[in-house]
Amino acid sequence: MASAELIKRLEETIENIPDFPIPGIQFKDISPIFLDPKLYEDVIADLVAFSKGKIDAVCGIESRGYLFGIAIAVALEVPFILIRKAGKLPPPIISEKYDLEYGSAVIETREGQIKPGQRVLIHDDLLATGGTTEAAAKLVEKQGAIVSQFSFLIGLQGLKGDEKLKKFGAEVYHILGY
Repeated sequence: MASAELIKRLEETIENIPDFPIPGIQFKDISPIFLDPKLYEDVIADLVAFSKGKIDAVCGIESRGYLFGIAIAVALEVPFILIRKAGKLPPPIISEKYDLEYGSAVIETREGQIKPGQRVLIHDDLLATGGTTEAAAKLVEKQGAIVSQFSFLIGLQGLKGDEKLKKFGAEVYHILGY
């Protein structure tokens, strides 16, 4: 969906930081995108084109999912719903626990903000193993809504996050794949 020009501009802009935050990790720093308002606008336009007419709400995963997710929701004139780490939202909340490499974590959303039957886009900046995104999808489904789409700026294909999300039957899109 993304044009070859947009992909090229993003690849030239996103910085690869070796051995961060730990040795062996190739961190993709997206922050330089925000130094170029036109590039940011073009990224939003691409993500909006993927979802236009197909969703009723956007859920963004804390915190980098907010950077693009809010703008997607505004452009589509649909609600934006926060998905946050445990303890950051006031009650009433709905929680979902998920496993990490070492231990577990919990994400939450405010009860009643996601409506039964809504078609929901779940957005985050990067798809790695898919654990957090899978938990976000379960939060959406717990409230009777439908996960229609997942979108990401970057998909790390070797970590098979796409595979984990297939069970939801939703479209999965990332502008860049590494």
